[in-house]
Order: sequence, then C-alpha cells, then structure tokens
Amino acid sequence: MGVEWLLVCHGLVTAVVVVSFLCGRWPIFEGTFIQRIHYFLTFGAYDYFLRFVGAVFGPKCTDAVLSVEYYCCDRPNPLLQIIYIVIIGVTYYFIAKSCFAYIPGYYLSGIHRYTSFLAVVVGILLFLLTSFSDPGTINTENVAHYISAYPYDNIIYSEKECSTCKIPKPARSKHCSICDRCVARFDHHCGWMNNCIGEKNTRYFMAFLLWHFLICLYGTVAIVLVLAGRLRELRVVDILTVYYGIENSFLDLAPNVVQWLLGSYNTQILLMVFLAIVGMLLAGFFGYHAKLCLTNTTTNEVPSTCNLQMY
Repeated sequence: MGVEWLLVCHGLVTAVVVVSFLCGRWPIFEGTFIQRIHYFLTFGAYDYFLRFVGAVFGPKCTDAVLSVEYYCCDRPNPLLQIIYIVIIGVTYYFIAKSCFAYIPGYYLSGIHRYTSFLAVVVGILLFLLTSFSDPGTINTENVAHYISAYPYDNIIYSEKECSTCKIPKPARSKHCSICDRCVARFDHHCGWMNNCIGEKNTRYFMAFLLWHFLICLYGTVAIVLVLAGRLRELRVVDILTVYYGIENSFLDLAPNVVQWLLGSYNTQILLMVFLAIVGMLLAGFFGYHAKLCLTNTTTNEVPSTCNLQMY
C-alpha cells in the first residue's frame, strides 16, 4: 500500500505545483498559498538562485545566467515550441505504449487507435498555424488601414506615435518588446507559440486552446474506459467480492479496486491524472479568452485581471 500512497502524493504535489505555476496570479487565488507558491516559483526561487550563483561563482557567472534569461524570456526563441512538441510526442508515445494493447477492449473499439493519432496531428497543425501566422503586424504600408479599422476614441486611445517603429500607433495596438514590432489588436505575446496573438491569429489561438482541451478530455475518458474494461474483462470486482465476502458492496470494495488499479496500471493512471489537470487548465484559459472575445476585449486591455501571457 506504501507505493500506491506514494504515487497518489506525488500526483497531488505535481498538481499543486503545476496549478500554482500557471494559475497563481488568478484573482481567485489571491492571498492563498497557491499565490505564494507561484511567487516563489516565478520570482523568489530565481532570485535566490542568482544570489547563490553570484556568491559561489562570481559576477561573471551571474551575467551569463542573465544572458540566458534574456535569450529565453526577452527575445524570440523556439525553446517553448520545442518543449510543446516534446510534451505532446512523449505523452502520446506513453499512451500508445501503455493503452493500445487493450484497444479494442470491452468499451473501446479499435478505431480509437487511429482517431487519437488524428486528434494529435490536428492539434500540432493548429499549433503550427498559430505559431507561424501573422498576428497583424503594423508597418508603414498598412498603418493607414489599421487606423481606419481601429479609430481613436480620444478617451482611452488617442493619436500617438510608436517610439520604436516611428509610425502612428493605431488604437488597441501595442509594440511587442520581444518581437520588436507593432501588432494590431494586441492580446499578448505567447511564449509557447513564439509569436504574438493579435487581430489576425486570435481565431487560431482559440481553436488551439479548445482543441487541446478536447484532446485532454478525450484521452482522460479513453483511459478511464480502458481501465473499466480491464476490470470487467478480468472480473476483478467479482473476485474481490468472493475474497472479501459477498455481503460487501461496491463502495466497500472501492479502496481495494483502487489499490489493484494503482498496482497494476499505475502508468495509465498517472497519464489520466496528467491529462485531466492539463485539460482543466486549458478549459480555464479558453473560458477566459472566450469571455474576452465575447466582450470585444483583449488581455492587454484588462491589466487588472490575471495575466495569461505565461502560455
């Protein structure tokens, strides 16, 4: 039983860390330990690390770390794009390796071997489309068009010039310091896409979030059905009922069933929990941006709410 509890504790700790890192600045977590963990992960731990490096290795090593930070966080780079491809590829590999042996099964037909692959391919295509599409770059040739499309209201937005691009700055646009360009209806710079999200590619970004939420939901439900099928095929509940006594109800046997599953299918359960957590995060991201789209607002125009530029 010790190993099973260790796996459960590991999953809970992982969930807390992931939620804290990605969602710690959400208003709902203000003043909670989730917010404090987020601050430590994103600021405190790094500050202590810099101090340690400076004390042990000297200022030159600190400057080297800051140079790496500048490249990774303040300039366009494919680091998070590579991480995304690795995550989705490795996750699908482990799902195929651990679950495909039981498909077709009691509840799932063999077609799910192919629909799962197709779902991942579509997700990657949406990722590439969002990453490499023009977000609405403003230049001297099209600035007049964007000024006409987004007129100044002289309340929030008034006529001004971009100090970097030296061209008029249309309303609702912003100069992205990372990409070094002005973007129409700027929402945020997405490190995962290595691209700004603006007027022209918001639709692709929304499709990416929705589709990946559906992939995670699909994967979670599929693994649940695989495990449920194994319970039926191996008649685990019947065997446990006989072993522990016919008077036991399923609820009484549930801890024993869970223990058996953790001992026999721990990889599948960890994958299921991982997909469920990521799916909930994606649902939150999609819901937030859907609300912005319905109110014709952008993340950049709501600075007081949670900043989702992490992803």
